[in-house]
Amino acid sequence: MTAETERIAPAEERRLDADNKDGSTTDSLQEDVIVKPAADAPEKDESNMFGEGNQTFRTLSRWDTILVLVTNQVGLGILTLPSILHTLGMVPGLIAIIGLGIVTWYTAFELLQFYRRHPHVLNLVDMAKVVGGRPLEIIVGIGLLFKICMTCSSATVTLSIAFNSISSHAMCTVAFSAFGAIGCWLLCIPRTFKFVAHVGVPSTISILAALLIVVISLGVAGHPDGAPLDWNKELVVVGRPDFSSGLSACLKVCYAYAGNVAFVSYMAEMKNPSRDFVPALTILQVCSILLYIFTAVSIYCLSGQYVRSPALGSAPAIPAKIAYGIALPAIFATGMVFGHAAIKYMYVVVLRALKSTHQATQNSVKSWSVWVGCTTVFWLVCFVFANAIPIFDSILSIASATFIAWFTFGISGVFWYHRNWDEKFQRKNIPLAIVNALLILQALFMNGAGLWAAIQGLLNIFASENGVKGSFTCADNSVF
Repeated sequence: MTAETERIAPAEERRLDADNKDGSTTDSLQEDVIVKPAADAPEKDESNMFGEGNQTFRTLSRWDTILVLVTNQVGLGILTLPSILHTLGMVPGLIAIIGLGIVTWYTAFELLQFYRRHPHVLNLVDMAKVVGGRPLEIIVGIGLLFKICMTCSSATVTLSIAFNSISSHAMCTVAFSAFGAIGCWLLCIPRTFKFVAHVGVPSTISILAALLIVVISLGVAGHPDGAPLDWNKELVVVGRPDFSSGLSACLKVCYAYAGNVAFVSYMAEMKNPSRDFVPALTILQVCSILLYIFTAVSIYCLSGQYVRSPALGSAPAIPAKIAYGIALPAIFATGMVFGHAAIKYMYVVVLRALKSTHQATQNSVKSWSVWVGCTTVFWLVCFVFANAIPIFDSILSIASATFIAWFTFGISGVFWYHRNWDEKFQRKNIPLAIVNALLILQALFMNGAGLWAAIQGLLNIFASENGVKGSFTCADNSVF
C-alpha cells in the first residue's frame, strides 16, 4: 500500500459505509478495505480535494448528473449520423448505432467499478497513475488533453459552419472560428460542473428543436439542399463502401458516444456516484440510442443521397439557417462541457505543482488566476486545431481514430484487467476477459487503420476542385 493509498483509506471506508447505508451495491473487490475511521472522524467526504475546504465541489445529484451527461454526449456527434446511413446502408448503420451504444454503456460502467475501488481519483489520468504509476500518468494526461482539445476544436469548427450558413459566408471562416472559441472560453470561466448542469436542459432542447426543424422542412418541402427539382430519392439499405469510407463512417458513430473521457470528472463532483451514476448512465444511453436512431433514419429517409454532414445543412436554405441558429446553444454547450473537463484536469495539475491543492475550492487570487490561465491556454490551442482541420467530418474522424479509440474503449479494458488480474482466467471472468481484450484490440485497430482512413478523407477534400484548399482558410466550410 502506497503512502497515497494509506492517506485516503479512511475516506474510502467512509465512502463505502455511506453508500451501503443508501442501499446501493458496491464492487466486491472493495472488500479488502478494512481500515476504520477514528471515532471522532468528520462526517464530510474527503475522498478527493473537491470535497475539502469551506466550499465543496461535490454538488451533483442524480438529476444534475443526468443533465450533465446529456449535455456531454448529445451534441455534435448526432449531426453526422444521417450521412453514415448513406455510406453504410440503413441496416448496418443502425446495427452500428445500437451496438456501439451498448458497448460504451459497458465501458462507462467499468470506469465506475474502478472509481469505487479508488475514490480519491479526480479524472482518467489519476486512474492511469494507479495502474501504471507516473509514466502512464504522463502519457494518459497528454492524450486526455489532446482528445478533449480535438473535441472542443470540432465544436469550434461546427460554430464556424453555423455562422457561415446563417450569414451566407459573410466573413472569413477564421474569424468565425475565433468568435466561437471566445464564446466557449467565456462559458468555461465558472469552475464547477453544477454550472454545466444548469445549461443541460436548454442545450438539449435547442439541438432537438433544430433537428425537428430540419425534419419538418424536408417533409414539407420534399427538396433537400442541393437536389435538382426533378430529383429521384435513392436510399441504401445495405451499403458497399470501400474500406476507407466504411471505416470513417464507423469512426463518426464512435464520436457520437465519446463522452466517457469526462465521466470520471463528473463522478468526482457527484454527491453519491456509487448510487447515482449507473441510473444516470442508463437513462443517458437509452435516450441517446433512441434519439440517434430517430434522427438518423428520419433525416436520411427524407434527404436520400443529398444528405449532408452536419445534418442541419440537409434542409433547404432558409430552414437550415434557422436550424443552425437554434442549435447554437447546444454547440456552445458541447465546447463548454468538454472544455471544462480538460481545464479542470489542468487546474488540478497546476495546483499540485504549486503545492496549493488546499485552495482548489477557495475563491483566492491564486486559484482563480490558475483557472483563468488554464482556460485561456486551452481555448487558444483549440482555435489553432480548428483552423488546421476546418472540415467537420474530418476533424470528427481524426479525433475518433487518435484518442477517442482509447478513452472510450481501450482504457476501460486496461482498467478491467488491472482490477481482475489475479482472477482473469477464472471461469466466471473468462467472457469479460475476452470482451475487454477485444476492446483493447479495437482501440489499436482504430489508431492504425482508422487514422489512415480519416487523413485520406481530409486530403481528398483538400485536393478537390471545389474543396477547402488547406488550413487557416477563409473559404466557406459549410458545404462539406
